[in-house]
Amino acid sequence: MREAVVTDAGDRIRWVELPGEGPARVYVHGLGATSSAYFTEVAVHPLLAGRRSLLVDLLGHGVSDRPTDFDYGLEDHADALARALTAAGVTGAELVAHSMGGSVGIVLASRHPALVRKLVMIDSNLDPLTPTYGVVGSNGIAAYSEEEFLAGGREEFAELAGAQWWATMRLVGPEALYRSAARLARGTRPTMRELLLDLKIPRTYLHPEADGPLPGADALTESGVTVVPVPDCGHNVMLDNPEAFVRATATALTD
Repeated sequence: MREAVVTDAGDRIRWVELPGEGPARVYVHGLGATSSAYFTEVAVHPLLAGRRSLLVDLLGHGVSDRPTDFDYGLEDHADALARALTAAGVTGAELVAHSMGGSVGIVLASRHPALVRKLVMIDSNLDPLTPTYGVVGSNGIAAYSEEEFLAGGREEFAELAGAQWWATMRLVGPEALYRSAARLARGTRPTMRELLLDLKIPRTYLHPEADGPLPGADALTESGVTVVPVPDCGHNVMLDNPEAFVRATATALTD
């Protein structure tokens, strides 16, 4: 395990690093997750192995620190991740990122373009969401106030999340979980979608085929984003169908 200080207060992001050749490949998890749990199997697959790979836990998640005075907005996550990658000597990385992690990746590539040379997003949030009670997602958490979530909403949401997601979600600092979800649901200005359309690097968006056509896919394609429906999977594409995920990701990252 490696680590780097990413805030002026001394908070640290940590990651598992797999040795290999450069340029580095960086894996970033989604809300309430951890990269080692979601990406280890695919990162060591023969089609993806052999590259220096950093399986990073965003601040507040997994093995990284959980400061209570951090805002956890997408820009904050991106800037903290940028400090970690810079400390690790990473430039021009291939970023493979799931859900909220893909949203962070878009902001990272926009704010710190030297750090990202290719971006693979996995069913990532591109637009703001309407907070809605009882929904299993960031907009479900965002329906609470922070005070409500810390006073019992977290436990209510745990019952909705299910055992698999809660296994990693329970590792997230309560403030980090709420603020990450609420800021993700709020989105960015310009929106994540607008930022993605403006990026000039190779970009691939993987999404579950079962969900039907991706909203706004034509505009994404026209801007150079490769949109790939993945069969036989849900939101956790890399866990549900690792072989199809690896093939699609390897194709996206082939020079």
